[in-house]
Amino acid sequence: MSAEMPIRAVIAPVTPLQQNCTIVWCAKTMKAAVIDPGGEVPRLMKALADQGLTLEKIWITHGHMDHAGGAAELKRLTGVPIEGPHKDDQFWIDQIQSTGERYGIPEARIFVTDRWLDDGDVVTLGETQFEVLHCPGHTPGHVIFFHRQARFAQVGDVLFKGSIGRTDFPRGNHQDLLDAITGKLWPLGDDVQFVPGHGPMSTFGAERRSNPFVGDLAIEAMNIAGKDYAAPVNRSPG
Repeated sequence: MSAEMPIRAVIAPVTPLQQNCTIVWCAKTMKAAVIDPGGEVPRLMKALADQGLTLEKIWITHGHMDHAGGAAELKRLTGVPIEGPHKDDQFWIDQIQSTGERYGIPEARIFVTDRWLDDGDVVTLGETQFEVLHCPGHTPGHVIFFHRQARFAQVGDVLFKGSIGRTDFPRGNHQDLLDAITGKLWPLGDDVQFVPGHGPMSTFGAERRSNPFVGDLAIEAMNIAGKDYAAPVNRSPG
């Protein structure tokens, strides 16, 4: 991001699942939030120190272990509040430790959020603020964080470059996910750059042009074919 932008960010993939933990900060105050600290907390602490940042918040997009397994430890070390996700993901948070053990990440821990988030909420960071959008489908309580001036979003496992989040987990819903993407993300603007939960960044405009699951042509084909539409196989990592 350019020097004129009010925020800056770095991506730190964590855990064997290579989840995109994002460190974002207010450029003026150097106060930071860690979005989705799935694990490797010592490395995240070092990254904060290397950038000269003061951690102010921990933000969670959804309750899956690879996105939230390190939140409890990061809060223990720093004392900062955890904000998010939406309360409908409590059942996923309750499974973090058992899921971590199953995936060979025994340090993953259940956390207690300090603030549940809902659609239309605002979270602050230094002298900046991010809008919260509730985007269910991958999980029922998934939220995304959007900075309007910087044209930047962290969307967790809602949307990926060339794919969308899986909906075959408990309480996943494919139609809810499509509705969240087309009804909440696309109206934010084609120029918005986003960090997905896994893999490379993209823009909403690029995904509208080419995403085989939720691009404009794909949505048009779904509407025309109705029940006869054959959706591509979703092999997204999250």
